[in-house]
Amino acid sequence: MKKISILGSTGSIGTQALDVIEKNPEMFQVESLTCGKNINLFCKQLKKYSPSFAVTASEEDAMALKKKFPRIEFSYGLQGIITAASKTNCDLVLNSLMGMMGLKPTYEAICAGKDVALANKETLVAGGGIIMDAVKKYGVKLLPVDSEHSAIFQCLQGNGNNPIHRILLTASGGPFRGYTKKELEKVTLDQALNHPRWVMGSKITIDSASLMNKGLEVIEAHWLFNVPAEKIQVVVHPQSVIHSMVEFEDRSILAQLGMPDMRGPISYAFGYPKRIKNLFESVDFFKLGTLTFEEADCKTFSCLRLAYDALNAGGSLPVVLNAANEVLVQEFLDKKIKFIDIQNRLEVIMQRHKPIYDLTLDDILQIDAETRAEILIKK
Repeated sequence: MKKISILGSTGSIGTQALDVIEKNPEMFQVESLTCGKNINLFCKQLKKYSPSFAVTASEEDAMALKKKFPRIEFSYGLQGIITAASKTNCDLVLNSLMGMMGLKPTYEAICAGKDVALANKETLVAGGGIIMDAVKKYGVKLLPVDSEHSAIFQCLQGNGNNPIHRILLTASGGPFRGYTKKELEKVTLDQALNHPRWVMGSKITIDSASLMNKGLEVIEAHWLFNVPAEKIQVVVHPQSVIHSMVEFEDRSILAQLGMPDMRGPISYAFGYPKRIKNLFESVDFFKLGTLTFEEADCKTFSCLRLAYDALNAGGSLPVVLNAANEVLVQEFLDKKIKFIDIQNRLEVIMQRHKPIYDLTLDDILQIDAETRAEILIKK
């Protein structure tokens, strides 16, 4: 029986992870759950899964829930999340938090000897070097949950000693595939939130529309698989059936295929190295008909190019890229800026920053905070 702590249990990944656990009660048990503001759903989860430990964003919510669930230990805030990740009796931590809040809990979980199923891109985008050093030092497993990185990880099973010639990181292209920059100037928030393939949270959906999500995944792939930027190629694949591919030095390419359902990579991370039986839809190649591929348009979608620039420069630039993007996406969600402003303002911010190297965890958190504050002051 594997005990699992879920950081961000009320979000899209968290709820699907609980579905995987519910369908495999003989294999998994919920140890702890954390949530932000969706207290109504959190109450239902606490009642259904009876974790030993639970965390809310505010102390007020934690105190109120303690009265309803006296057998559960409660905490709140970032320190509560860190406790759920590192000090509870769990075997595996699923980090499905949004944004930089995920970095420190991941690091503390690793240092505590916990295996981590990672669905928080920012952990590796901003702190890749520190995180991967900790993984090696403490001998834990860092299991990717993003569908693309899970696909690459699966393709590498049994091929660990074979050098990678190229990673082919697939992208759906988002709702604006084929648009020109002029057309991007007119898109609406509702259009940007209407992803053609995946149902996700609002922030990651906007990132997918701008291709920043794919840029962050390029940086993440670099750290997870120790592959330089020039060996990571983004391939637009609108059907989202091939989740990514790996080409080896003999030019053989392995691909991982499946319907676009996040329960697949979640269950693979939870059960690794065992594959868990899933009951969701199989790929029907006869209905599908064709699989198509296109080159990613880095000229129109500057965010993808900027992510490559940040990875190549290294140091603090990926931290700035991530922090600035988070603030700008939120401003777009709040209808304070246009969609095109995300990439335009991000490029100016990155050009202004002089990278700093040999960062500590505290350095990363400080640069992140300073970047966010500077954008909000100058807006």
